[in-house]
Amino acid sequence: MKISIYGKGGIGKSTISCNISIALARRGKKILQIGCDPKHDSTFTLTGFLIPTIIETLQTKDYHYEDIWPEDVIYQGYGGVDCVEAGGPPAGAGCGGYVVGETVKLLKELNAFFEYDIILFDVLGDVVCGGFAAPLNYSDYCLIITDNGFDALFAANRITASVREKARTHPLRLAGLIGNRTNKRDLIDKYVESCPMPVLEILPLMEDIRISRVKGKTLFELCEIDQKLNYVCDFYLNIVDQLLAMPEGVIPQELSDQKLFQLLSNFYLTENSKNGQGSPSIHQDFILM
Repeated sequence: MKISIYGKGGIGKSTISCNISIALARRGKKILQIGCDPKHDSTFTLTGFLIPTIIETLQTKDYHYEDIWPEDVIYQGYGGVDCVEAGGPPAGAGCGGYVVGETVKLLKELNAFFEYDIILFDVLGDVVCGGFAAPLNYSDYCLIITDNGFDALFAANRITASVREKARTHPLRLAGLIGNRTNKRDLIDKYVESCPMPVLEILPLMEDIRISRVKGKTLFELCEIDQKLNYVCDFYLNIVDQLLAMPEGVIPQELSDQKLFQLLSNFYLTENSKNGQGSPSIHQDFILM
């Protein structure tokens, strides 16, 4: 199984990815997590340091694939999860899709790409071009991380469009949404009413999760010190149990920008009316265009 995780920048994809990887390993699976971000910090909480990227390693070897060994690019992290960082092109130059393609090519050359039960791609931010949608070419499932707010759901809708487009030529399905850092889900529910897709889990706003990233450790590793955090790990175990059940998934049909803005605007207007507040001005100029 190969899974790509997408979501708005800063939504918590890497934290979720690392904890999902550990949860999958706890279920007895051999896992490879591939960070697809020029910051190359996806696997930081698994390894405890910024590992060298595929692109950096290829450059040092003058792009001679035959001179690279698995231990040059694959680092074992906490819980036995293997880690790779694709890296990225120089700022303002190159294409992220090329980097992902080179990463997969090298892993295949090393006979490593098909040695794992599950490969998880942690992909930066919104899908702004075909390059950063490249991991979907290799994936069975896509997971979208969102919160209960406007911007994250707008990004989720764009990612949904990419999944729908890729599913035309690849055996790709959307496994569902994961709500993160939110104690409410009403806007998420409103969105999935109009754009049907599963909601696998809602991770509430927890200081323990934020602190784990700062400490450079997964929740599962922190649980070894503080057993009270076991309840947080259960959220991630619930997600992976659903994935391991091989869900059918969906080919979603995204909302047009106009419909999405209208849906969100109507929601906020209704909520403010219930609370006795005045009408908000959220993106009204766009909606009235």
